[in-house]
Amino acid sequence: MTNALIAALIWLVAANVTGFLPSRDRHWRAAYLLIAVGIPILGWVTWANGPIIGLLVFAAGASVLRWPLIYFWRWLKAKTVKPAE
Repeated sequence: MTNALIAALIWLVAANVTGFLPSRDRHWRAAYLLIAVGIPILGWVTWANGPIIGLLVFAAGASVLRWPLIYFWRWLKAKTVKPAE
């Protein structure tokens, strides 16, 4: 197992432990931190292990951070789709 995959697994464990802890802001601050740390790790995993493993790690991270991803998708869709006239 490469160092990149070990870092991704540590990130996944930290993200899951963070989800168990109580939070006043519904874990949004932790989500921002996890995203900021996870994107470089995802790039490292993809560079070191190839795009297939990178997509698998991305899917694992997206399953942990699904609500920020859902809100981003909704925001992106609202910005790109124009209402019918």
